[in-house]
Amino acid sequence: MLFEGIYTPVVTPYAPDFSINREAFAQTIEHLIEAGVHGLVIAGTTGEYYAQTTEERFEMMKLAKALIKDRLPLIIGTGAIRTEDSIGFAEAAKRAGADALLIATPPYAYPTGREIALHALAIDRAVNLPVMLYNYPGRMCVNMDEDTLDRVGRSPNFCAIKESSGDPNRLHMLARDYPHIQLSCGMDDQALEFFAWGARSWVCAGSNFAPEAHIALYRACAIDGDFNTGRRIMSAMLPLMRVLEQGGKFVQCIKHGLTLRGIDAGPPRKPLQPLNKDEKRQLAEVIRTMNAAIENIRKEA
Repeated sequence: MLFEGIYTPVVTPYAPDFSINREAFAQTIEHLIEAGVHGLVIAGTTGEYYAQTTEERFEMMKLAKALIKDRLPLIIGTGAIRTEDSIGFAEAAKRAGADALLIATPPYAYPTGREIALHALAIDRAVNLPVMLYNYPGRMCVNMDEDTLDRVGRSPNFCAIKESSGDPNRLHMLARDYPHIQLSCGMDDQALEFFAWGARSWVCAGSNFAPEAHIALYRACAIDGDFNTGRRIMSAMLPLMRVLEQGGKFVQCIKHGLTLRGIDAGPPRKPLQPLNKDEKRQLAEVIRTMNAAIENIRKEA
């Protein structure tokens, strides 16, 4: 499977009582498809899979597929601590009609590179679907190291990696030493660097509410090879990326950004708390400024 373009890890909208807002979820899916993103990820961190019951996760897989139909590729996350649980989510994803799986390091367990690989290979044997690995040591505490990558290479299903370490040396290592594994940007403030090193896709939570900006950067760099324009777009986006990452309120910012687009994404589930008034005001201003700057760049192109 080729991963090309902007892949949005879709938020899960909640009602004020924290139940799933299915109508807003359907609106989100349509908004993203109409905006031109290239694929959708369900049960990623941005979708708050960790705060959902097993039954809710199964329901969201089936609902997403019913809404998307075959208009875009559907990637479904298998995140869980126990390998047996991840296999269960992968099997449900296959039944739901997933096109690929997102396999992350099991959290909290602190596995070795070999153990991560054995976890991923067990999932692969159970369902035989294309896989995008998800390396995020900031949350999982460990990297998918060379031992992991060499071992999963035994299966051709492991065709991509969302790299979210933030370490430029890993970016270089993946691009040079593992060219058979498609490189996907998972560190938003390094998107320009990823594209320069040959990445063809970007899994970006901010595209929930700003798909136009993310698509513009992808097109400038990956399609047109115009890194002068790409740098200008990236410069316009960096203030937003700083706001998203500050204070540990990433999911809250993504959900409020979507709400600003007219789709009520609701609050995050506890233990997370919504943005306060000042944070909402700051986010809205940064988005407005970014959109104006990118529109000027587009007009000048």
